[in-house]
Amino acid sequence: MNFRRIGVIGGGQLAGMMAQEAKGLGLELIVQTPNSEDVAASLASQVILAEINDVSATAKLSQCCDVITFENEFIDLDGLQALARQGVCFRPALSALSLLLDKYDQRGYLEKIGLPTPAFRLLESFSAEELEKIAYPFVLKARRHGYDGYGTFIVKSQEQLKEIFQKIPIESLMWEEFVNFKQELAMMVARSVTGKTVVYPVVETHQKNQVCHWVMIPANLSADLWQEIENIAIYLVNKLEIIGILGIELFLTQDNRILVNEIAPRTHNSGHYTLDACKTSQFAMQLQAVAGLDLGSPQLTVKGAVMVNLLGFESSDSDYSAKRQQLNQIPHSFLHWYDKTESRPGRKLGHITVLIDNNEHFQTKAQTIVQLIEEIWYSAY
Repeated sequence: MNFRRIGVIGGGQLAGMMAQEAKGLGLELIVQTPNSEDVAASLASQVILAEINDVSATAKLSQCCDVITFENEFIDLDGLQALARQGVCFRPALSALSLLLDKYDQRGYLEKIGLPTPAFRLLESFSAEELEKIAYPFVLKARRHGYDGYGTFIVKSQEQLKEIFQKIPIESLMWEEFVNFKQELAMMVARSVTGKTVVYPVVETHQKNQVCHWVMIPANLSADLWQEIENIAIYLVNKLEIIGILGIELFLTQDNRILVNEIAPRTHNSGHYTLDACKTSQFAMQLQAVAGLDLGSPQLTVKGAVMVNLLGFESSDSDYSAKRQQLNQIPHSFLHWYDKTESRPGRKLGHITVLIDNNEHFQTKAQTIVQLIEEIWYSAY
């Protein structure tokens, strides 16, 4: 059965980009979001104004649509289970989400099915003596609701650890070994109602302060490593029986081992380049999967690309029109502005993708483009 009315819990830029793609697919998008000024609110066919975790609002959403999918993980999973028992269709299924929303549970699941991950442990399982002797640096992650660097800490001293304890309860934190990686990588993988899977190219991501600043497509990897990551992605999406798209973040260690870092059961920032560089974007792919339509093609339409996030660097209400005009002048560029009314440090205000249709000196070209974009974006007025 094919669905036409798609409900989305969440109304940010990910839902907004889904809404833009829905029109071309002949689908209606209805979003549940707390703010009428959220990105997707003006683009969706209908809006349920309510908090993301408001289950009664999701019940109303279910009456307006055929299937419900997700923009983020800030949901009341237990509450939604009651709706699922009443016949509300969620894609991906809540049984899959229940394994992924808590980062400790997610890591335990990955370990259980035999996928390689960094060493991890509940922080509350350490004794006081162990905490005194713990080796620095290490990583602490909030088990729920972390995103864009929020809730992830690279801890380098006992003083920093004490500061974190003052903000976050110890039982809400997971310890993780610090991986001295060679590259940070990511891949999007999609699975249809019939079990068909498709994989997008492996990309290299570049983070600063645990926030993605830019992505290079495709990653510079050996054929063996590329195949290993594809195998991991297909194995994982099939084990979870996901209907929809999945983002997978990985590390390549100094000794060339692949470790799975985190899983996002939705569209993902590392896949934004697909809007302009692939036959089918991740947003269209998500919609087609949950609607029961045939999956599109993840194939690149160019040799490669770079995607740079335009992050807030100050607190202001500016729309940065002058900077955007400069960015639009970069050849083969596609600027996506999220029309957010408030800028603050680290907030994602937009992204720009630049296509590169030549393999020669690809990495050098990509880095030069990133440098140019960041000079324009972060320069003083």
